[in-house]
Amino acid sequence: MDTKAIGPLPSASEPAPVRPPEGRLAFDGLPAAPPPAFLLPLNPLRWSDPLRWLAAGWRDFRRAPGIGLFYGLCFAVMGWLLVTVYENAPAYTLALSAGFLLVGPFLSLGLYDASRRLERGQAPDLGHSLLAWQTCTGTMAIFGSILLVLEMIWGRASLVIFAVSFDAMPELGGSLLTLLAPENIGFILTYLGVGSLFAGLIFGISVVSIPMILDRQTDAITAGLTSLRLCLTQPGVMLLWGALITALTVLAMLPAFLGLLVLGPVLGHASWHAYRAAVGMPRADEAGPGD
Repeated sequence: MDTKAIGPLPSASEPAPVRPPEGRLAFDGLPAAPPPAFLLPLNPLRWSDPLRWLAAGWRDFRRAPGIGLFYGLCFAVMGWLLVTVYENAPAYTLALSAGFLLVGPFLSLGLYDASRRLERGQAPDLGHSLLAWQTCTGTMAIFGSILLVLEMIWGRASLVIFAVSFDAMPELGGSLLTLLAPENIGFILTYLGVGSLFAGLIFGISVVSIPMILDRQTDAITAGLTSLRLCLTQPGVMLLWGALITALTVLAMLPAFLGLLVLGPVLGHASWHAYRAAVGMPRADEAGPGD
């Protein structure tokens, strides 16, 4: 074989060429291909982390109270609209309220943007947060459509549960708490069981996916699979986080939804910090020179 045609072979003492890390710039100046969804590094989480995320969310709320109160008011107004719907259609109220809980991460997109700007040392801006979706319109539309379809399926499922549980719409006497009467135990268990399945699925695919799409311009499939893998590989901490979100949201809804004015944005900011703590792949703006 003519070795002159292919040039000298590297000697054993010469170092092998170093490939750029995944997500960094390649030698030719083009971005290296991001790692597959199942190879994205995930950071190990501790049981105390959810409380740290809540504390960080509270700090962000205090640093940008105007933005937080704006989104909190939006959450509260949605709750008041649900009450208005309840006056004429209680079953639809249950379906819509479940959907309200499920699509929360998508509605918190502006809060993720505010936390990201605070993290970078920039001043958060309400107008910028309202337009944050413009940086990833297509991906957000795909993911939002997935959440909407799942919410619609859950809404239909809740109506079916109502239909098979009661011969006619029960007299609620102006309060949904009437449904918790002992004679409705079959309805309660079925509703909670089916609702838990939908809530678990939504939480699993969205707990870190939407802030990840906003922050790293990741495609919807990669973001959703990464979020689901996080929940499957660290189920204990993520179950605790989901339980805290659910409990705080329910408590915030009890006093005429007024608690959402503060707890809504705090949970939104905290979800950003949960994503930043869990997903370990470095962003392009975090890669220093020579890294």
